Amino acid sequence: MTGWLLRLLVALGLLGSAWVHLDVWLDWARNTDVIGPLFLVNVAAGAVIAIAVLVWHHWLPALAAVGFGVVTLVAYVLSLTVGLFGVREQFATQAELWGVVTEAACVVFGSLLLLPRFARAERQGEPV
Repeated sequence: MTGWLLRLLVALGLLGSAWVHLDVWLDWARNTDVIGPLFLVNVAAGAVIAIAVLVWHHWLPALAAVGFGVVTLVAYVLSLTVGLFGVREQFATQAELWGVVTEAACVVFGSLLLLPRFARAERQGEPV
């Protein structure tokens, strides 16, 4: 049961991040040369990985979710500090806050899915 709950939380984090990036793309990022297309890649990747996490009970989708969260958070930190492809963020919007929360959820809950205790119990169909 815990494995399914973790999978659901990871998928919600991925879909939340995808939604935030779609919202920002519609707001301003579509008018940029590099960040706009990267935001659309984030939207598509978040949706695909979320589906994989829910339907494929393997460690690869969990690892992909963790990687997705880490890379997206690192890109955001770069945009806050030194700028990323000409974009400099200021952490001023609610979308940015939700982005950080959803991506942190991908990292935390995806990492928990990778723990041997959860992976073993899920493979054997046992409660954790």
